[in-house]
Amino acid sequence: MATADLPGTGDQRPTRRGLGAVFAAHPRAWLAGAGALVFVLLGTGAVMAGAATGGVEPSAASVSATASPTPTPTATVPPARPSPAAVTAASRLRTCSVAGLATDPRLANFQGQVVNATTGEVLFDRGGTTASATASALKVITSAAALNVLGPDYRASTTVVKGAEPGQVVLVGGGDLTLSRLPTGSEPFYTGAAHLDNLAAQVRTAWDADPANAGIPLTSLVLDSSYFSGPGWDDGWARSELGLGFMPEITALQVDGDRDNPARSTSPRSEDPIGRAGSAFAEALGGGVSVSAGTAPAGATQLGAVQSQPVSTLIQQSLIVSDNTIAEMLARLVAIQSGAGNSFSALQQGIVGGLASYGVDTTGIVIKDGSGLSPANAVPPRYFTELFVKINAREGHLGVIFDGLPVAGGPSGSLSYSDRFSGANAAADGAVFAKTGWITTGYTLAGVIRSADGTPLTFAVYALGNVRDNAKQAIDTITTGFFRCGDNLSNN
Repeated sequence: MATADLPGTGDQRPTRRGLGAVFAAHPRAWLAGAGALVFVLLGTGAVMAGAATGGVEPSAASVSATASPTPTPTATVPPARPSPAAVTAASRLRTCSVAGLATDPRLANFQGQVVNATTGEVLFDRGGTTASATASALKVITSAAALNVLGPDYRASTTVVKGAEPGQVVLVGGGDLTLSRLPTGSEPFYTGAAHLDNLAAQVRTAWDADPANAGIPLTSLVLDSSYFSGPGWDDGWARSELGLGFMPEITALQVDGDRDNPARSTSPRSEDPIGRAGSAFAEALGGGVSVSAGTAPAGATQLGAVQSQPVSTLIQQSLIVSDNTIAEMLARLVAIQSGAGNSFSALQQGIVGGLASYGVDTTGIVIKDGSGLSPANAVPPRYFTELFVKINAREGHLGVIFDGLPVAGGPSGSLSYSDRFSGANAAADGAVFAKTGWITTGYTLAGVIRSADGTPLTFAVYALGNVRDNAKQAIDTITTGFFRCGDNLSNN
């Protein structure tokens, strides 16, 4: 039987078998399955890549049952940052400068320091730790030592005892250089000083009252000045100071600081202060007695005694007008009382040792006398500023010194003179309490300032070297600058 031709069969392709036939028969199913396969393969690759890189935590289904647990890492603690043992306090920025005033040529070789007396902060410093000549500012240091070693109530005594021979008495100097030959009732330069005529009256009364002296007249006077040893003149002092009336020979027995005129501050002194005192006492006894030098017998009977004003009064009398005599008297008594000795050479140990209890570093201090007249004395400005902090606070007995300081524009004293704190510097009148100083090689000023802003300042300024009298005005000008600046004083 013949096969009939079907339409369109003239171009028939061969029949397909296997996957190709399946794909041809079901193309959409194949595409869907292939897509699912690609998704599975891609997902598995992503999981494996994540496990390899740690970027994606693997699912629980992909973790092997035998895998070890991942150890927990130990936290690393960073080391502690170092910190200072003490936090440095911030210092305020100060803007009030006196730098220009400090370079005034009238000040020559200038040194100075200023301290806030309340906080102890150094506000201004130019060579403040260098020990240099102080001139009469040294009297403050002598006074501080005297207040500590002698005490404010100490009085120097002048006594009379019976001599070793019949009719003899001995006048024993006890270091009172203020003892006066003026009659009682007449006021000498040293107000309140003891009088020789009072002592002579005591001696006459005691002599006449002693039965052992019955019928024996008083005929001989011995002068004992051994309490101080020589020399009586420091080798650093110009001998002209004696004739000009600024300094006597330092002897344990003398009257009125050995002045020609007992009532004047500045008056020529003699070459023999012991002899002058002896002549005056012999006259007070009524005359007719011989006078000689010697020493009192041990354990001799006392016939009379007079005493100086207390140390507290002597200090103020010395500071206000810068009296050299009292300053040297106090310095020698300090040396003796402290056991250092009774000569100029004992003053270093006596005075510096007498300052120890104040707790201020005395490094560099050199003491040649008690008045500051010697150019060989040396004290750093720093010592003055620190000591004046205590003086301003009136620690212990140091208020005595403050009360004796000259005051700028005050009614009396060495800062009341017409050439001090005048003109524009009068702005500081009544606010500067300070000790002046002058020797041929320098001018000084040290003390306390009640500044314009109310801050108490302590200060010390030195103008040393080739200086003239106008250095005083330059010192006043920079001190007035300190007054104006107060706690805003800059060190720049």
